[in-house]
Amino acid sequence: MLKNPDYITARNLLVDTISPVDTEEVSLAECIGRVLAQDVIAADNVPPFDRSPYDGYALRSKDVVNATKEKPVTLYIIEEVPAGAVPTMPCTKNTAVKILTGAPIPQGADCVINYERTEFTDSSVKIFEPIKAGSNIVLAGEDVRKGDVLARKGQVIDAGTAGTLASQGIAFPKVYRRPKVGIISTGNEVSEVGAPLAPGKIYNSNRYTLAAALEQLGCESVYLGLAGDNPGAIRDRMVKGLEECDAILSTGGVSVGDYDFTPDAMEQAGINILLRGVQLKPGMACAYGEKNSKLACGLSGNPASSLTNFHAVAVPALKKLAGRNDYMPQEITVTLKSNFKRKSPTLRLLRGTLDLSDGTVGMTLPEEQGNVVISSAIGCNVMAIVPAGSGPLEAGTTLKGFLT
Repeated sequence: MLKNPDYITARNLLVDTISPVDTEEVSLAECIGRVLAQDVIAADNVPPFDRSPYDGYALRSKDVVNATKEKPVTLYIIEEVPAGAVPTMPCTKNTAVKILTGAPIPQGADCVINYERTEFTDSSVKIFEPIKAGSNIVLAGEDVRKGDVLARKGQVIDAGTAGTLASQGIAFPKVYRRPKVGIISTGNEVSEVGAPLAPGKIYNSNRYTLAAALEQLGCESVYLGLAGDNPGAIRDRMVKGLEECDAILSTGGVSVGDYDFTPDAMEQAGINILLRGVQLKPGMACAYGEKNSKLACGLSGNPASSLTNFHAVAVPALKKLAGRNDYMPQEITVTLKSNFKRKSPTLRLLRGTLDLSDGTVGMTLPEEQGNVVISSAIGCNVMAIVPAGSGPLEAGTTLKGFLT
C-alpha cells in the first residue's frame, strides 16, 4: 500500500488497475454520448455517386468552350432529374440535363452550372461563359472513401460520429456498457435532502455532486445509501456495491480521527487497499482499493475536497472503465485572471472557469477555494496546478492545468 503518493502516481496506479466494462449493441438513436467499442471502417463511398451541389444544369464542358455574353451557347434540355431519381439519358452534343441539388450526374456530363448563371425555358438553356470540366460536381467518396477509418474504438459518439455512422447504414453500433458506479455516504452528521435539518446536521450534497460528475463521464450512478459512522453498515454497503456495480465511491471517514472508519470497512469488505492519502490540497484524505479488479474510492467528506480528489485521481480510471481512449487528462496552460493570496506548501489544485474573452486561455478563480465550499465549483471546468512551495500568486501568472 502506498502512503501519501503524489496525485499523478496515485492516478496512474488506479488506471493500471482498471479494464473497460463489457460491450453491447445500441440503437443509433440512443447512443449519443456512448463510447464506441469498435473501429468503424467505411464500407461505401459517401456520397456513393457523383452528384450536383446545386439546382442547375449538367452538361459537357466542351460544348460551351466558346460561350460568351455576346454569343451564348444554347443547349437543349433532354431530361429533368430531381434528388432521389436516376438519369435515364446521357448528355450528348449540345444537350443538357436539368438537375436538382443532390441528384446524380448523368453519363456524359462533366460539369454543372447553377440556374442563376443561365437563361432558360422549359426546353432550352443559354450558357454565357465557358465551364471547366469537373466544376460543381461532388465526386463519389468526396466525404468518405471506402476503407477509410471513420471512428476509433474508445471514441465518444458525438453529433459528427452519429451522422457518419448513419451515412454507413450502421443502425446498431457496438458500444461499451455504461459503467454502474455505486455511491455510499457516511457520517452521523449527514442528513438526506428533503428531510428536516436537525441541529448539528448537514445535507448530503456529496451524493448529488458525485452523481452529477459520474453522469458527465458517461457512468450510471447508483445510490447505495447513508451508512452514518457505523463500520458494519459501511462494510455491508461496500460489499453490496461491489457485487452489483462496476466501481464504488464513498465519502467521509478517510482521515485519522476517532470516527474515520472507512479504510477499516474497506478491508472488512475484502478490498485490497492500494493507497491512503495523496500529496494534494484540497483532497489529501482518501483511500483507494480494488476487489476483483473493481475500483473502490474512499473520498473525503468535505465536498470540495472530495470533488477535487475525484477529478485529479479517480476520473482517468473511471474514463478507462467506460472504455474511453482519451482517459488521461490533456495538459493545458492557463493564465490567472486574478490574484490568489494563499501560500501552497503542498501541491495545490485551483478550480476555476476558462476565460477566452481576450483571445488567450485565461482562468477565472472563484472567491473561495475552501475544502467545504462546494458552491465555488459552480460552472468550474478547469483546474490549475500550483507547485508545492509556491507563495501567493498574482494575476497574470501562468500555470499548467487540465480540463474537468
